Amino acid sequence: MKTPFTTEQFFEIFEKYNTSVFPVQLIIIALGIIGLVLIHSRNSVRKNLISILLGILWLWTGIIYHITFFTSINKAAYVFGSLFIIQGIFFFVEMLRGRLEFSFGGSVREYIGYFFILFGLIIYPIISYLLEGSVSRTISPGLPCPTTIMTFGFLMLTTDKLSKYLLIIPVIWAVIGTSAAISFGVYQDYVMILAAIVAGIYLFGRKQKLS
Repeated sequence: MKTPFTTEQFFEIFEKYNTSVFPVQLIIIALGIIGLVLIHSRNSVRKNLISILLGILWLWTGIIYHITFFTSINKAAYVFGSLFIIQGIFFFVEMLRGRLEFSFGGSVREYIGYFFILFGLIIYPIISYLLEGSVSRTISPGLPCPTTIMTFGFLMLTTDKLSKYLLIIPVIWAVIGTSAAISFGVYQDYVMILAAIVAGIYLFGRKQKLS
């Protein structure tokens, strides 16, 4: 798929974003780690805190990255940003409905979900740094693709009360975003489409608990 911008323009946007919002990237990583810790907590508020984290993360990516920065080289980013904002709102809606519950019981599915969280949170930005050799061009959580990978991981750690429509926008972005791996050499994005397939197979095939 032909993009309306060059590889250099693509990475220049990351430079502008990273320079402008620092140290928010570190805060987001810290919050992601807290989310992982909460998965193992017995505190009853953990499900709400993780839901809030995911909601804020998608709103941030939609408003700050897509609409504030990415629209300068791609007007389609207004659509992308809107999708991310809608997904963020979805997380808050499902939290208020009490239908987002997270747990870790040690099953194969949960270990896979855990891996996707760690990949998006830590491994992805490390690979990005090694490939680009520049902190300012490093793609980290708070940007669309690592955020999406993390989200698939967290969703795989939900109970069977999960509303499956929460998967639709992340799957759409996995398809769109994987073009970066093909066009710009962001090879770690291949994990995003893998996460979409694995999460989709498990979560869409799981019977939903209605109460």
